Amino acid sequence: MAPSTSNMPPKQPAHNPKDTEAEERKRLLADRDGYDSDDFDQPESKQERWSSRKIAITASALIGLLITGTFARTMLFGTPGRRHDSDDPTVLYSNGTEGFKRTVVIVSIDGLRADYLDRGLTPHLLALSKKGLRAKSMKPVFPTLTFPNHWALMTGLHAESHGIVANNFWDPASKEEFHYNRVSSAWNPAWWLGEPMWETAEKAGLLTANLMWPGPPKTLTGASPAYFVPWKDKVPLREKLDQILYWIDLPLETRPQLIMAYEPSLDQAGHATGPYSKQVNETLVVVDRFAKDLHDSLEARNLTDIVDIVFVSDHGMTDTSHPEPVYIDDILGADGLKAIEHEDGWPSMGLRFHSNANASKFLHALVEASEANPEKFEVYTRQTMPERYHFSKHERIAPIYVVPKIGYILTTRAEGDVGMSKGNHGYDNDEVSMQAMFVAHGPFSVKAKAQYQRRSQDSRLVARTKKGWHSTSHDTYIMQPFRNVEIYNLVMKLLGISDKAAPTNGTIGYWDQYL
Repeated sequence: MAPSTSNMPPKQPAHNPKDTEAEERKRLLADRDGYDSDDFDQPESKQERWSSRKIAITASALIGLLITGTFARTMLFGTPGRRHDSDDPTVLYSNGTEGFKRTVVIVSIDGLRADYLDRGLTPHLLALSKKGLRAKSMKPVFPTLTFPNHWALMTGLHAESHGIVANNFWDPASKEEFHYNRVSSAWNPAWWLGEPMWETAEKAGLLTANLMWPGPPKTLTGASPAYFVPWKDKVPLREKLDQILYWIDLPLETRPQLIMAYEPSLDQAGHATGPYSKQVNETLVVVDRFAKDLHDSLEARNLTDIVDIVFVSDHGMTDTSHPEPVYIDDILGADGLKAIEHEDGWPSMGLRFHSNANASKFLHALVEASEANPEKFEVYTRQTMPERYHFSKHERIAPIYVVPKIGYILTTRAEGDVGMSKGNHGYDNDEVSMQAMFVAHGPFSVKAKAQYQRRSQDSRLVARTKKGWHSTSHDTYIMQPFRNVEIYNLVMKLLGISDKAAPTNGTIGYWDQYL
């Protein structure tokens, strides 16, 4: 998320990503305690782990099943952990000792730019994606900021529909300003429109757990997750893993079927030192190790064929260590600068002028300057906003929006670029550096890849099949880029509650091509 200019770190010398890339990758990978991508799913160790287990549920689990009245729907399989898909979210599956319902763990790694996965520092995430799914990229909603995109992931809605139009913005209806880092704003349900996936799941009778995901603890309807851990900075990933596993290990009757978790360290490193920095690469290694530890912990419980894991990010990151400034006061003049009543949406500028100001005059000056320098920034009103932004149909969106191009910042002569962070986001959501990542593993992802392989061998289905996939090599395929507003419907489908889903801006039937 974009920090305010008042707490941005001081500028540092630029970092050339090519100077030490090979040496840094070699050093980072050497620090992995011997882990490599082949550590996943070793047949020998897995066989040894389960050779002494009986394929049955324990007596305590049987009692629980009888109490809940679901014994008749329990599925016990010859192979521990094998899940047969069912549209009924109450159906039980066996991991060899206990009953489990359909379960989804969705983890957001803030600021994980899609092409970070091509740096050679994330062998475990890539190993998961080879067995499961990876998208070439995932397109965030505009603006490419943390809070608008985390609520888009939760609700399947664009910012103009869910109401969180920036990390900070003015609401003309309530005459109040939203601040992402103030509990009085962030926990006030009046700001948050739409129905998040945890509310849908709770309405459907499923238990959910929220581990610091950006958003409120309850919605306007009064709905809230069964388990809620509020935001706290600098929490080690090991502690977050322990919390996830604590929920996974709860008894059937109290175990959540949807677990949402959030991790900000990579975004923080990107802001502080830039996307090509040593700190970002080192944090990327830590995040990748967390992905392995989560997978291994589920594998030890024989749950990899029962629990779906979905890794996402909210946006990417671009280098702003040496941006070219666009001085707004040079365009508006001193009077125009004083006439601004509210300014939203860094690094863009959503401008609201005082009611007694000549707003049309200042708009004309901005448009004229933009047309003279189209490579630097664009100026939009709600009427001229690009349709692809889906960013015009809400009164919280400022009437004038100035959007900088990559490599530029909007500032004033007085502010300059002092204190500017070395990495940032919030730019055009079509930019490569703004793209988010998607990696998934579990029964759904294995099924999706198997379906692709079957279809690709059928000449009648080849053309239809390849529409959703992108070839990266002779025998490796990843999903084509898609919009993050599709994630809500994916989770609904995985939980078996699509019939309970709320309306979204996602594409109806989008996931049918994969499932």
